[in-house]
Amino acid sequence: MSTMVDVEVVYALPQRQELVQVRVPEGSTVHDAIAASGLLDRYPDIELERRNKLGIFSRLVRADAEVRDRDRVEIYRPLIADPKAVRKKRADEGKVMKKGGGSAEGES
Repeated sequence: MSTMVDVEVVYALPQRQELVQVRVPEGSTVHDAIAASGLLDRYPDIELERRNKLGIFSRLVRADAEVRDRDRVEIYRPLIADPKAVRKKRADEGKVMKKGGGSAEGES
């Protein structure tokens, strides 16, 4: 009999996080764990082949990466805006930025 591993599959939405615990056979891939979670059926906007990046504990992985016991598989939503382009636009507009996101005006 094949050994089973426990894996969490997570998909973060803007208002909440979907977290599903699954048991898959040892040697299963990230894609296998996601398929077992049922998230692909609940969220048809997830496109593993083209749109969504995947990770295990915040490290990017491919869909064919093997999962291990107690891994946390994460499905990332695509970025709405390029962070570099947003920073450049702010700089071009002359807005002052400070570490932490607060206003830099009025500081001593």
